[in-house]
Amino acid sequence: MYHLSLFLTPRYSPLIQRVKPAVRTIKVWPEGTDAVLQDRFKNTDWNMFTHTDLDQYASSVLDYISKTTDSVTTQKRITMYPNQKPWMNRDVRLLLKARNTAFRSGDAHAYSTARANLKKGIKKAKHHYKKKVEEHFSNSNPRRMWQGLQTITDYRTTKPSPTSSDASFLNELNNFYARFERGNPTTTTITDMTPDHQPLTLSPTDVGAVLSRINVHKAAGPDGIPGRVLRACSGELAGVLTDIFNLSLAHAVVPACFKTTSIVPIPKNSNPSSLNDYRPVALTPIITKCLEQLVLAHFKSCLPPTLDPHQFAYRQNRSTEDAVSIALHSVLSHLDNNNTYARMLFIDFSSAFNTIHPSQLIRKLTDLGISSLICKWLLDFLTNRPQHVRLDNRCSSTITMNTGVPQGCVMSPFLYSLFTHDCRPADGSNTIIKFADDTTVIGLISDNDEAAYREEVDRLAEWCDTNNLLLNTEKTKELIVDYRRNADPHPPIHIKGTAVERVSSFKFLGVHISEDLTWTTNCSKLVKKAHQRLFFLRTLRKNHLSSDILVNFYRCTIESILTNCITVWYGNCSASDRKALQRVVKTAQRIAGAPLPAIKDIYRKRCLKRAGKIIRDPSHPSHRLFTLLPSGRRYRSLRTKTTRYRNSFFPTAVRLLTSDPR
Repeated sequence: MYHLSLFLTPRYSPLIQRVKPAVRTIKVWPEGTDAVLQDRFKNTDWNMFTHTDLDQYASSVLDYISKTTDSVTTQKRITMYPNQKPWMNRDVRLLLKARNTAFRSGDAHAYSTARANLKKGIKKAKHHYKKKVEEHFSNSNPRRMWQGLQTITDYRTTKPSPTSSDASFLNELNNFYARFERGNPTTTTITDMTPDHQPLTLSPTDVGAVLSRINVHKAAGPDGIPGRVLRACSGELAGVLTDIFNLSLAHAVVPACFKTTSIVPIPKNSNPSSLNDYRPVALTPIITKCLEQLVLAHFKSCLPPTLDPHQFAYRQNRSTEDAVSIALHSVLSHLDNNNTYARMLFIDFSSAFNTIHPSQLIRKLTDLGISSLICKWLLDFLTNRPQHVRLDNRCSSTITMNTGVPQGCVMSPFLYSLFTHDCRPADGSNTIIKFADDTTVIGLISDNDEAAYREEVDRLAEWCDTNNLLLNTEKTKELIVDYRRNADPHPPIHIKGTAVERVSSFKFLGVHISEDLTWTTNCSKLVKKAHQRLFFLRTLRKNHLSSDILVNFYRCTIESILTNCITVWYGNCSASDRKALQRVVKTAQRIAGAPLPAIKDIYRKRCLKRAGKIIRDPSHPSHRLFTLLPSGRRYRSLRTKTTRYRNSFFPTAVRLLTSDPR
């Protein structure tokens, strides 16, 4: 028998992508820097910066803070290698160099010895790094511990940055982000101001408290002032910043240096191919964020209680779990009746935050009773905003913006929720659920009469046109829940002449909802994702980390996935789905070597906890579902006909509250 060896070269060889080392400039803080800055700012005569022009006053103060910080710190350029682990210290690199030298010499004995020494050195360095991670856990430093765990497991590696950073690409991006500016050519001014309210006045105590809570790890804004300086010197800077803030609020003028925005493009996927694949994240001065927090607190205290209760974002004691629960409750309770079905329309907007006209927002805030002086200040904050795109150390040319609320600002999400507060259903058979810019129209249909639902969709489209929000019909989907045996075909819903695609399953606020309201699809997605993360848990086990750290990692990365909105779907899960979920827990328990709570126990605990929060909150839209019986000890059960409704969250929560010994 003869054997013939053939060497074949494939026609296509995969391209190996090599990530180039990144060179970064970091700020080095010598020992005692904070004390030096505190002393300098304490002895500064801030009155010398006072000026009648608020722009000059604010910019002079910010420039002084920045230059003083630069004078006591140093700049250092470091090279970041994508594959260099922290345990590759100087000793390991010397051993690696010695092994390579021995290999090139051709001495087999010397190479074998050098290779063995390198293995021992790497093992020793890894053991030392593992001890450091465990010390962070013992010393209650979760941030450093989590960074160490991410390094060991390669969990959530950094997303790719844009490949091009030349000026033309950055200018093209900036113009793309400003494309909605053409629809708002004029700048609105408010001339009929009346002294209906006293201007908001801040105290140094309030400003100092906000400065002392700054997250020092947040990136500095266009002014270059790091959060560490503002936090360490909060007492010394509170006085001058309070003066600037109060002048800004009293005159309803925001200094240009406060509203200058650097747009950082973040890729939406691993291989961006168009400008729309980059998400614009606004980077504003940290000082501006502090002022926004103070104004936002005042905003919330002035709002009337008549706001739409079905807006679940940016409100206390509201979450995605509440939004999904109420949406499903309205559907399930309706389907308990004869000859009924439900249609759920999941609306998608194109760049919702960037299309808002400030003038329309101000009119709505005025109607809500917000002080006209605050409204004028907010109008100035949102208009004439200098904006540029920044990538690495390069910036595009500056564009002045008068449209939209910048993503990344403290007030932007809350302002958007106020902007859409008047988007409410006109007919009682319809419900509009909102979570920020995620909007869902639910039509409860009886006796095949869809007139009210279709009119509601038409009204929503008209409302969007009036408020300059762009409906993305291609990404808008519809899901129909119909259990009738002899149901007629459902004609599609049209938005501006375009038919909306009907889907059998949709991911609604992180939960996969199927048209038959079963949860196999949702559970399989969760189990698949959890299995992927078990790999990282095994990696930590191989590195011999303690069981306490393994349990902590499991709770943060795996259990949080398995129990996402668990009160919404677990009650109606099939037995096979529950077994699949529990198998993941048992596997993690064997890996961690410590007991872990069962999924059903977590479900029961979460139901009781959520029900308690709703009962204590009279403004919650679900509060009316929990009513006490005349005895005052038990809650009135919800009347249900079907098992799927009985096992949903609200009926289950009432039963658990009744049976709970507390």
